[in-house]
This record gives sequence, C-alpha cells and structure tokens, in this order.
Amino acid sequence: MFRPKLSLRRPLAVLAAALIGATGATVVAAPAAQAHHTTISGTVACDQLTGERVITWTVVNSERRTAATIKTVKAEPATPVQVLVPGSEAVDLAGVAIPRNGAVEAVQRVPGDTLRATLTIEGRWDNNRERTNEGSIELGADAACAPAPKCVDAAEAKYSHTFNGPKGTATVKLAGDLPLCGDDKQYFTLVSYFAPRPQFATPQYVYGTPDSDFLGGTQTEIELKVEVPECHTQVDLIWGGVDEVIDPLVENGPRYGGKKLGDRAAPGNRSAGPPGWYNGGDKNCTTPTATFASACDGTVTVSLSNDGSISRYPVEFEVRGENGWSEKVTVAPGKANNETVVPAEHAGAIEVLVDGEVIDNGTYEWERPEDCPLPTITTKADCETFALTASNPEGAPPVKVDFTYGDQTESRTVKPGSSETVTFPAGDEEALVVLPELDLELEVVYVPEGCGGGGGGEEPPGLPVTGIAAGGIAAGAIALLAVGAVLFVMARRRRIHFTA
Repeated sequence: MFRPKLSLRRPLAVLAAALIGATGATVVAAPAAQAHHTTISGTVACDQLTGERVITWTVVNSERRTAATIKTVKAEPATPVQVLVPGSEAVDLAGVAIPRNGAVEAVQRVPGDTLRATLTIEGRWDNNRERTNEGSIELGADAACAPAPKCVDAAEAKYSHTFNGPKGTATVKLAGDLPLCGDDKQYFTLVSYFAPRPQFATPQYVYGTPDSDFLGGTQTEIELKVEVPECHTQVDLIWGGVDEVIDPLVENGPRYGGKKLGDRAAPGNRSAGPPGWYNGGDKNCTTPTATFASACDGTVTVSLSNDGSISRYPVEFEVRGENGWSEKVTVAPGKANNETVVPAEHAGAIEVLVDGEVIDNGTYEWERPEDCPLPTITTKADCETFALTASNPEGAPPVKVDFTYGDQTESRTVKPGSSETVTFPAGDEEALVVLPELDLELEVVYVPEGCGGGGGGEEPPGLPVTGIAAGGIAAGAIALLAVGAVLFVMARRRRIHFTA
C-alpha cells in the first residue's frame, strides 16, 4: 500500500497548466469535536489548454496519534481522483494513507461546465475505527471554463492603426498575439478625393486608385498608400474593401459614418488610433485660364478654359472691363474656349477673376492687330486753302489724327467708315499729320505753282499734280492720295522731308 509522506506538494502538472479564476469551498464531514474523522476541502482552477476544471482536494486526518487509510472514494462527477507523486505515476486516492495529524492532496479533473463537485471518503484508522465523510465545492458562481483561444474571430477582433492624411499613408494592425480564425479576412481601404473646399464639402470625386488590403492568416499588419491631389482633398481610412468606397460623395448621399477607423461608432471604434479622415489642400481643384484676342474694331475676345488635369468643378469667371463693365460666365469642368467679347469702349484694361481674385495671366489691354486696314490721308489745295482729310475704313477701330499746319493744330477722332477734314489757309509751311495711336507721322510739303509766290497771289494755280504714294517708306504704310501741288512723306515717328 502506498503511504505518502506527511506533506505532499501541489501536483506539478496542475501548476504547469494555464490557470485562471481560482476559487474554493470546503465542507467538513463532521464537527471538529467529533473524534476520528477526515476534513475535506477543495480549490478549483481552470486549465485553459483543455477547458477542464481542475479541483485540488485536501483530506485532513483529525487524529494526532493515529494514522488513517482511505478505504473508498466516491466522486461526483465520477472522474478519477488521484495523488500525483513526483517521479512516479499518479495513484488513486483510495488506498492512500494519511499520516497522524497530517493531510493528503489529490487532483480531480471535471468538465468545464461543472457547477458542483463532491468527494466522499471512507477512512479507517489504525485503532480500527472507521468513518465516512463528505466534502463539496460549489462552482456555479464561476464562469464556465473554456480552452484558451488559438485564434480570434473576425467579428470580435480588435485592431490598431496609424494615419497620415496629407501624405496619404496608413497602417492597420491586428491587436493581440492571435491571428484571425480559419479563412477569416478583414479588409481595410484608403481612398483620396478631389474636394471643392479645404473643409468637408460636396461633391467629392475619387482621385487615383484606392488602396485596399486584408488582415488574415499569417498577415497581421498592412500598409496602405494613395496619391493625394495637389488641391483641396479628403482622405479616408475605411473599414471594408473597395466595394465600400463611395464615388462620388454628394449632398444628401451616403456617408462612411462609423466605417471610418477611429470613429466613436462601430465598426470604426474597434480600431485604436487617430481619426482616420483628413480634409485640406491649399488650392482649388480647377485650372482656370484665359486667353485674349484683339480685333480691328477695338473689341477683345476672351477665351475661358476649365480643362486642366485637376479640373473637377465648374468655374465661375468674371470678366471686367473699363468703366464698370462686367460679365460672369460659368465654365463646366473639362470645357474650354468659352468666348466672351469685351466691347471696344471697355477694352482698354481687362481683368479675369475667379473667386474675387485675378487669375494668372488674367490682365490684358487691347492691342491693334497688325493686319488691320490703315487710315488714308488725302489732300486738296489751291491758292487760298490747304485741306487735309483722314478716312478710316470699315472694320477698323476709331483713330485719332492730329493735323498741324504752321502754328495751327487741329485734332479729330475718325470713326470706322467715316472721314474728317481739316482746312487751313494756304501758305508755304509744311503740314504734319500725326496718328499717335499708330505711332505714325506724315509730313506734307505744300509747293504752290502760279499763285504769286505764296498762297493768295494773283497768278492762277498751276495744273494739278497727282500726289506721291509714300506708303512703302514705313511699315504698315498709310494709303495716300493727293490732289493739288503737294508732296507726301510718311514715316513711323520720324520725318522724311521731300521738296519739289
């Protein structure tokens, strides 16, 4: 018969298991005053490797002078109750001797959902006295024992994340040391948008390609990266795959809500980290441009464009001219060559604005096109008068003409399709015709014949002489016609003097 020593250490195999939630209860078989009895108590722990409850029973001999032997053991649940001896195999509690005034420990494994366990022992002392005692332990107050999980269900998993909206980067990591169970996968997606403002506003349109990946199997951490537009943007880190991406985000349309990681609501609150959303950018997601074309009639055609690589929104242009003239034009994204004509009387200084600011290259002043028809200058002279006429063709802008003869100067503005004539008393001075807006000068030398050596003489004038066409002397020459005894010389801001 095996007789354990006075004190047995707790079984090593039990201590090696992962144990949690130890509780215990003791029921004494008989009052302490009653002779020859055993006192039975127990403690319990959970073996998370197997999911069993492990009860350690302690049986105490009440007698100081007499040893006892355990004759029979009855356990409920009916599983083995064994004494574990270091270096030996476990033996049943039945047949084990209890030293005088000593105790013995035995281990019983019961199912994890056991609510109550009892142990009944019949003991016999060396003086031939016998007694049966019972001990019990209540397990109902404890949570059921279950094996330690080897994985985590995707529906219960927790995560952590990092997020950098301006750079378009994020990471997501499975919390804890356990992988997702089986073939479970959890997708996460990073997406960037074109946005109309640096704060949340709609509509928004996906920029580039969202980056999506999953956690599952051996993959417990992922990195995500997207391109961010060089304009107003929104970047979101969302729970789910690319099928969860909303494109476009519009007013009164669906929103991500709790799907954004770091949100207070589920499922985003299952990941610990910063808010997984960003709004920013320092310029509009449009490319407003303007080009200008002057016409000979003094008008300017302004071509407005909104077809740049980041143009995703309509642009309201404002075209301003002189004297308070203004016109607003909205150009749809991707559209160009929307033309606005600024009238000639307002085309001296033009500005093109968007959101109240002049755009790049958005200022212009009318410039005379090189192919515009030039004015013509004709003369008529006799012994009494010397007349100069400036004619402006149809389709040309108004032109200013300064006529100077001797110490007299007359200025006229000649409208398109009309003429202006200035008449001076005849003399022998040179006449100067200046077109300041064209940077041109024309010098006319009056050479009278048969007028008594000067205008107003008694001799009759000589025969008319056809004027000289001097237009080839300077670029863009004025067409010249002459009737009378005159010579014409034209140059661009320099005088060429002819006499005859």
